[in-house]
Order: sequence, then structure tokens, then C-alpha cells
Amino acid sequence: MLARMAGYQPRNESKLTLEIRTKSIEQTLVPLVTQITTLVNHKERTKLTEKQQRALERVGLAVSSAVDRFVSVGQSIAEENLDIKADMCLACHDARIAGETIQRLTSCHRDETVTTEKTAMVRAARQLLSAITKVLLLADRIVVKQLLLSKEKVLQSLCQVEEVNNFTDFVSAFSQFGKDMVELAHLSGDRQNDLKSDKQRAQMGSARAILEKSTMMLLLSCKTCLRHPDCSSARHTRQGVFAMIRQAQELIHHVVVLGSPEEGRSEKGQVINGDSGIGLASSHPTASKAFSDFEDQVDMARVTMISPAVEDRLLTAFESVKETVEEFTDSYYTSHESREKIVQLTDNLRDDLQNMLLLGQNLNCKDARTPTQDLETSIIKTLESAKILRKQLLTTAMSQASDLFRQNDDEGLLKALRMAGLAGDLDRVEELTVKFSEHQEQLEEVCKLFRHMASTEPLIITAEHNESFLHCLGPLILYAAHTLAQHSESKIARENLEVFSDAWEAQINDLSILVKEVNDICQGRGDKLVYLSLPRPGKHGTTSRSLRPAKLDAEEQAKIAKLGLEMKLITSETEAEADKWEEPDNAVVKRAKNMSSMAFSMYLFTRGEGPLRTTHDLFVQAQFFAQEGNKLYSTIQHFAQRVPPCPQKDELLVYLDRIPVSCHQLVTTLKSTTFGKTATFNKVDSAIQETKNLMNIVAKVVTTCFICATKYNIDYRCSPTPSVGNQVTRWTPSQRYELRSSDSESLSGSGGQEGRRSSGQGEGLYRNNTVAKPYSSFDKTG
Repeated sequence: MLARMAGYQPRNESKLTLEIRTKSIEQTLVPLVTQITTLVNHKERTKLTEKQQRALERVGLAVSSAVDRFVSVGQSIAEENLDIKADMCLACHDARIAGETIQRLTSCHRDETVTTEKTAMVRAARQLLSAITKVLLLADRIVVKQLLLSKEKVLQSLCQVEEVNNFTDFVSAFSQFGKDMVELAHLSGDRQNDLKSDKQRAQMGSARAILEKSTMMLLLSCKTCLRHPDCSSARHTRQGVFAMIRQAQELIHHVVVLGSPEEGRSEKGQVINGDSGIGLASSHPTASKAFSDFEDQVDMARVTMISPAVEDRLLTAFESVKETVEEFTDSYYTSHESREKIVQLTDNLRDDLQNMLLLGQNLNCKDARTPTQDLETSIIKTLESAKILRKQLLTTAMSQASDLFRQNDDEGLLKALRMAGLAGDLDRVEELTVKFSEHQEQLEEVCKLFRHMASTEPLIITAEHNESFLHCLGPLILYAAHTLAQHSESKIARENLEVFSDAWEAQINDLSILVKEVNDICQGRGDKLVYLSLPRPGKHGTTSRSLRPAKLDAEEQAKIAKLGLEMKLITSETEAEADKWEEPDNAVVKRAKNMSSMAFSMYLFTRGEGPLRTTHDLFVQAQFFAQEGNKLYSTIQHFAQRVPPCPQKDELLVYLDRIPVSCHQLVTTLKSTTFGKTATFNKVDSAIQETKNLMNIVAKVVTTCFICATKYNIDYRCSPTPSVGNQVTRWTPSQRYELRSSDSESLSGSGGQEGRRSSGQGEGLYRNNTVAKPYSSFDKTG
């Protein structure tokens, strides 16, 4: 009703579109719609009691008074903004007239028919909603104008930064650029949160992420260029950062000004410059969309039957599926086995479709109106073939991602580039440039495949953002490495390479999150628990002071109880599956039980119990947990080679490919830098969540391994890996470590510092052993 009533517009007032694009405007209109609906419904009654009439009059008076106050605000806005004054005054005038009409209709006692009163009330209600919506949209123009002005200020200050040629002017120009960027960050963040469209929010988020990551890169690349003005690689690095910032600014402008669904598209309906709008030359249909369209066409054949027109649509939809599937088979990084599977499954789908079309043509000759059992069976078989092919594409994409994260080449390549640059070895840098470029190409290929598998616009945009940003960032890292090799003694050149390397590692972390989210949605696990309360970091202090627990409120206690219960259930399930094996003394069971034990100790930490006493202890335990996960991966890989081809083996390999991704995500979380209480709190939360997710996979892997071992009589008692690899490691703190003394309210240090001890000092939460009541409180050092 809101869209219908607010969208009403007299013919002579069509200059301002009444499309509502922000949540704030919609939420402002909802109470008004509720009140007016009440008034309209009252007029449906043939007679009103005196009490009801008085109540109705009060409602009408309240609406009229609220409109007067609303109009007053609108008029004051009009006086301050002359460019919208005429439209705003007209909209305020219409709103005031409509409010007075509603007040008159609710207070009249004339002997008019109910139909006349209801018609007049509906007309007045539409006029009021239309006028108020116009006022809100005109006010929203002011917000948009402020955002665009802020964007222009950033562009101007960016030009000033680009033009300076000495350090003194640069410091002044960059300082102004920083202030303008802060203002734009606030305004664009507010706009992003207010947008109704998921796609537009994702686009704005992508642009803001680029601006945030580019700021430090701009600072160091400009300083490097000023320090070494004759270095061409330094100039290329600087120019690349300027280009990324301007590209992000263009995307913000696109979302704010041209962000409606009808805008930004060509005449044929193609999205211009990619769904994300951030650098991709063109946008092709995704595999997920092609499969959905094809399956819809096949499913509709039950109703429409297979007429010549329907047959054409089915064949066109299949061609779209085939085109997107070729993206996977043409990929250089798709294994030969996967490529053959995809080709075979595509042929199967084509054959099933041809059989379905043949049955449909035979029914058309008989002038049948309803599908026969043979046609119904053929439709079901075609849909099942499409589902199997789509699942194989996901498996192929996950296999490529798993290989990347398992090899973890990024860290080694970046370290090698840094060492070669510091040594001034240009030949070595050139050699590494080839390897890094090949690795970058593989990463972009993974982004492209997961864009195809993404089924929601935000995930598609995120995949495009990852691909585009990696495509832009890779050459800049290589330029920075060349600069350092030419000026190996330069501190600024070294810091320049480090900041670009950090940005690259952060983007790889974002890619791992994307892989996980796309896989979860494709596997039907789209709804994920958002858990926000875990042990709170407190002040640093010495052990001589009393340890006071920080109380959790009722909601936080409920959430921590739920997370703890989930973790406990998963570990219990894993233990139960491991106990099914007749001979428990094998590598699969040993590693699974060891991981279960470590996860259980982390669960006890959330209760204020167990051997883990501080957040430092928790992070160290999580690191061992991730290492054990990678060892389990190797163990089960050897086991899987002994399983003959079967559905259970395919299922095992699907689960297996997810282990390196989850381990990489957990390790990346543990490496993240933390400053202050909130950051440490979030890091603890993320670490336990990732541990829980990985334990879920381990439980499924152990179950599938047991099924395979039992079904095919595999001698699992023999260790599938060398004896050295079977050594399991579980870390348990053996002594109490003193906390660093500090007057600061927040935890100090970084992710790197959390993993090491120095002079008997630890950091993080310190748990009091006297805390026995679960879920009620957590450690806070006083």
C-alpha cells in the first residue's frame, strides 16, 4: 500500500520521480501510512458511535498538526537551499491542503453518504502521501548534494597532491586530502547504510573499501616518488594509486546519482562496465543465473507444454548455460579430470533436454494439453542433470581455491620480492615478477569462477571487486619491488613495498571469505549465526592486583551459551564418529580426536573454565588447531586415493577441498592486527567461529571416511601417512604469565605480538580460576 499510495502523482506534477531508494524515507512514511489506513478503514463503517467519532476527530487533528510541523521543517530547508525552493514550497503547500482536508473529513457531521466520505478520504490520503514523499525526496537531494560536494572536494585535494613536487607542499596537501577523505567516509558510510538496494549497498561498499585501502598506498607512493623523482617505476606506482582512487570516486557518483535499477544500463539491458562498475570491461551472465533461467524454463514446460516458442526458449537457455560452462573448461587451471567431467555432464544435460523436446513434440502432434508420465520423468531427469552439472562447477571452483590457499604462495612471493629488493637484485626481481604475475592470473581466475557461482548480486559484485582490485594492485606491487631494488638503501622505498604487500594480503583474506560465503550459499547454508559477545578484553595490569570478571547482560549470556553448546555438540559428534572405527589407532581418528580436544578446550574458555587462561592462550591453541587441520587434510588425501570412484568419494573430496580454505581463514584471522579492546574482542569471536566451522567439516569428513572404509573394506588400520606425520600436537599453557602493566583502557600490541612472549609477559584477557558459574561472567584484569 505504501508504494501504491506514495506513488500516486497528478499528471501535471511528473517532474519529480517518487521512487523511494533509501530506508530512512520509507521508515518515515510507514507510520503515516498506518494512521491514514486507520482513517480510511473507519470511514467504511455505516455508523460511528459518539466515542468513535471523537477518537476519529483526534486522529484527524493529530495528522493535521503533524503535517504542519513537517511542512515548517520543509519550508526552512527550502529557504536554505534555493535550488529546490520552488519544488519544496509547492510540495509543502500540497501537504498542508491535504492535511486540512483530512481534518475536515474526520470532524464533519454532515449527512453525506459513506461512499462520498470514503472517496474523499482516499483522495486526500493519496495527495498527502504524494506531497510528503516529494518533500522527503527533495530533502534527500540535499544529502546527495552534500555527498557529491564532498566527493568533489576529495578530487580537488587529490589533484593538489598530484601536482606538488616538494615535501613541504606535499605534507600540507595530503593533510587536506586526509580531512576531505574523512568527511567523505562518514557521508558515504551513512548513505551506504541507508540504501534499500542490496546491489547499491555492495557497490558503495566496494568503492569505500578501495578508498580506504588506497589512502596509505597513496601516502607512501607519493613520498617514494618525491624522494626518487627520476625513478620511472615509482612514478608508475603513484599513477596507479591515483587511478584506483578516481575509479572509486566514479563508482560513488554512479551509485548516488545513477543508482536506480533502470539507470546505468544499455538499450539491450546489459549492465555497463560490469555489475560492480569498478573496472571490468563488460559483464557476462553468470553460470548461476544461466542455470536458474534454464531450470525455470524446464520447470515451466509442465504448464506451457513444449510448443515451438517454448522449445526455442529452452534451446536459448541451454546455450547460455553452455557458454558459462565453457568458462570453467577453458580455464588453464582446471584439472584434466574436472574438465572431462564437466564436458561429459554437459553432454548428458544436452541429451536429456533433446529427449524432453522430442517427447514434447510428439505430444504436440497429438494435441495433448497435459504432460504424460514420460514427459514428467524427462523433466525431472533434465533438472537433475542440471543440478549435477552445477554441483561439478562448484567443485571445480573450490578445487582451484583450495589449491591456492593450501600452497599459500602469496606469503613466499612477497617475502622473496622484499628480500630481492633489499639486496638490490634486479635480475631476481624480474624473475619473481614472472612468477607473481602467473600467481595473480590464477587468483583472478578463481575470482571469475566464483563470480559465476555467486547467486546474489552483492556476492557477484564482491567477486568482481576482488578480481578488479587484484588486477590493479598486482602490477603496483611489482613496480614497488623494482623501485626498492633500484634504491635498496631507501627506507621509504622499503615501507612503500610493505604497504602494498599488506594490501595484497588483506585482499587475499577477503577472497577467502568470498569463497567460503559462495560455497555456503551453494550448499544451502546461507543463513549464518552472527555472534557478537565473547570474553571482553580488560585493562592491563599485574597479577598482584585482583581479577574482576566483567559481567555479561542476559542477551550476551544467551548468545555465549548457544555458541558454547554448538561447539560442544560438534566435538561430541566428532568423537562419536571417530569411536565407530574398529581400530581407533589410525591417523584419521587420531587427528580428528586431537582437533576435537583442542576445540573443546576453546569451548571451555568461553565458560571461564579449562586450561586456556588468556586470549593469548586461545590464539596459540587456535594456531595449533589450524596446523592440525592441514595435517588432517594430507592424511585424508592419502586415504581418498585408496577409495574407488563412487558418490561417497566425490562427497569426501568436496568436504576435503573445504579444509584448506577454512584453515587459511582461521590463520588469517589470527594474524590480524588488534589495537584496543574492541579489536581483540572481535578477534576472539572470529577465531571461535572459524574453529566451529572447521570442526563441522571435520565431523563430516570422518563420517564419510568411515563409510568408505566400511563399504570398500579398506585397511585403514595402516597409517596412510608416514609415521612422522602422525605426531599430533596439542598446546596447553603450563604456567601463568604476567600481564604487561599499562594505564591504557585498551589492549596494546598487534596480531604479530599476540603470538609471542617476551620477558614473561603475555597479553589479552586473563581468566580467573575462581570463576565457576558458566556464561555469567568473563575475565577482566583490573
